Amino acid sequence: MFGQQVFVLNQNVKRESGRKVQTGNISAAKTIADVIRTCLGPRAMMKMLLDPMGGIVMTNDGNSILREIQVQHPAAKTMIEISRTQDEEVGDGTTSVIILAGEMLSVAEQFLEQQMHPTIIIGAYRQALDDMLETLKEISFPIDTSDRSMMLKIVHSAINTKALSRWSELACSIALDAVRTVELEENGRKEIDIKKYAKVEKVPGGFIEDSYVLKGVMVNKDVTHPRMRRLIKDPRIVLLDCSLEYKKGESQTDIEISKEEDFARILQMEEEYIQQICEDIIRLKPDLVFTEKGVSDLAQHYLMKANITAIRRVRKTDNNRIARACGARIVSRTDELREEDVGLGAGLFEVKKIGDEYFTFVTECKDPKACTILLRGASKEILAEVERNLQDAMQVCRNVLLDPMLLLGGGAVEMAVSKRLMERSRALTGVEQWPYRAVATALEVIPRTLIQNCGASTIRVLTSLRAKHTEEQGAGWGVDGETGCLSDMSALGIWEPLAVKAQTYKTAMETAILLLRIDDIVSGHKKKDKDESMGGQGAE
Repeated sequence: MFGQQVFVLNQNVKRESGRKVQTGNISAAKTIADVIRTCLGPRAMMKMLLDPMGGIVMTNDGNSILREIQVQHPAAKTMIEISRTQDEEVGDGTTSVIILAGEMLSVAEQFLEQQMHPTIIIGAYRQALDDMLETLKEISFPIDTSDRSMMLKIVHSAINTKALSRWSELACSIALDAVRTVELEENGRKEIDIKKYAKVEKVPGGFIEDSYVLKGVMVNKDVTHPRMRRLIKDPRIVLLDCSLEYKKGESQTDIEISKEEDFARILQMEEEYIQQICEDIIRLKPDLVFTEKGVSDLAQHYLMKANITAIRRVRKTDNNRIARACGARIVSRTDELREEDVGLGAGLFEVKKIGDEYFTFVTECKDPKACTILLRGASKEILAEVERNLQDAMQVCRNVLLDPMLLLGGGAVEMAVSKRLMERSRALTGVEQWPYRAVATALEVIPRTLIQNCGASTIRVLTSLRAKHTEEQGAGWGVDGETGCLSDMSALGIWEPLAVKAQTYKTAMETAILLLRIDDIVSGHKKKDKDESMGGQGAE
């Protein structure tokens, strides 16, 4: 009885605990960080990924790369999540957040080997994070958001590390104009909704230089009837989300007809219904009708007679954008149409053929609150990458407008914060000072990676950078990402929004803390026989 093993867990459940798990987590996080490491800075390399469907993704945006990679280790999955969080929150800094988190964990490894308890390390990390955020606030400085050249510089530093850097002048002004357009102030609250109201339309063909921001909206649709007008100056626009067809019953309806005339009567009723709808619309004398649903042939006929152009099956999001651009209101029933629902803000409606497809432009709006960015480029892959870069640029614009505080880029901030933490660590007593100091050295990973990606000598440049930061006026010095030499970041004009930096530090630290807390991984496997019948699904 004594020598018998007692199974508490199910037999095909794998369990790891203690030190093995912590080292496993740390090495998983380091692996993910190594994948992304070469994507930091202006000398960033691109990654080419094949997704399961056989499509190609070429990018150096941390989030896009990790989204495509399929990992099995739970700690690696957590790392991938944080870059997504960073992307959703502030839109930039997805690469640096991964590198930082990986580094924070790898400096913790030596303390775990010395049998230091994870809680002590976590306590030190927490304190370090508070001090870091405090230091960031101290060294940040406010900025006047109405100064266009300054804003362009900020966006330029964000785009500089991307594939778009060759066309950075163009890209900066596109991003800035788009964000300025969708900016709304309502009762003291700023709202900048890029996702809904700044649509990026990608049209393959042409050159990247041909891209621009429309003062209005573009939809991938043609007019419904070939004889409708394709060019209208100062159109009166009506937006509907009901169909201009005969209403079918919701459920199946049977009609029994006894006389032949009844059938004619039913057809006549359908026609009268459509005529009624069209008359409701024609009453307002619009030039343009957009509807989210269909337009029947008869309705087209009536609208064409009244010289009204109709465009059908517009996406709901596009319809909302048109509404914000020209000041119209979307109406759900034609009999409720009123004069104030008509949009008068647009200056020009035209249908153009670009490449193979027809596009509808509603442009020259007086005060548009929505816009479309038209991107041209050689191939789909290039366009997808350009769009991702533009999204980052617009997010940076948005962050600065919402929180107009700036920091220096190029690793200068990391060195300054690292120096401050080193000074603070001397005041600490007890074991906690070691992990606290390790955080300070971990921050140097950003400038170090920048130097590595340029191919300069890491140790030499980093040592001279440390020396520079001990001087009086040295806090603004960082690594010039192009050459790998030291230079003054404020002279180079490399800035970063405070919101992005603070979010990067918070996310990286909290992930490191989270992964250090884990000391047991129990992974339940599926039943053996199921696996075989599923054709090896267990390998997912």
